[in-house]
Amino acid sequence: MKIATWNINGVKARLDTVKSWLEQASPDIACLQEIKSVDENFPRGEFEALGYQVETHGQKGFNGVAILSKLPFDEVNRGLPGDDEDVQARFIEGVFSVESGVLRVVSLYLPNGNPVDSPKFPYKLGWMERLHAWTEERLALEEPFILAGDYNVIPQAEDCHDPKVWEGDALFRPETRAAFRRLVNLGLTEAIRSVTDAPETYTFWDYQAGAWQKNNGIRIDHLLLSPEAAVHLRAAEIDKHVRAWEKPSDHVPVVIDYAA
Repeated sequence: MKIATWNINGVKARLDTVKSWLEQASPDIACLQEIKSVDENFPRGEFEALGYQVETHGQKGFNGVAILSKLPFDEVNRGLPGDDEDVQARFIEGVFSVESGVLRVVSLYLPNGNPVDSPKFPYKLGWMERLHAWTEERLALEEPFILAGDYNVIPQAEDCHDPKVWEGDALFRPETRAAFRRLVNLGLTEAIRSVTDAPETYTFWDYQAGAWQKNNGIRIDHLLLSPEAAVHLRAAEIDKHVRAWEKPSDHVPVVIDYAA
């Protein structure tokens, strides 16, 4: 089965693009971020017509995450635990029955954190701490799960076109990268880097300054797999060509082949 993650940068602006990709790629589960829609306005009927069940955790104007699935949802959980006052829609978890048993899939949209001298950067780091705690609890259950989404983290220098450009940015700050390493070092497998160490492996190109045309990209969209899920990982790839489509998102889909 194919499991994908994609920050679509607004479902209203990108509806036709997303539908075209779904028809072409036909993922079994698609995790979407930055849907920028409240739940009641999300065009679920458009996706249901393509054979998907739809679950969202929306927010007006920005943020928002969704999971589209050809499999029925056994369970859905919304919101990252650990802070009852956090109302930002950045985390949704779906539980599915597959041939090998149960599979948990999370669609997450980790905070950007810029500017770093504002409350946004501590919020980002705090959110990462909460994700770390959630992951520790899930790992203790020894069940397969996948954390898929826009992490707003450039893990290593080779994950961006020009590291000097990103020095000081919240996506590349030492604190951010260290928090990401601590998360992965719990025993998770980072899908793309488990299959390739090739340079210029990017998932995001800014709309400004001809970034796409110059291939000035960064890699910030990741799928992290628990040990029980990682044994089912057969392949991982980035659908880079989607960035060249009409009215594209500035992100592209990342897709894994999962032996369910």
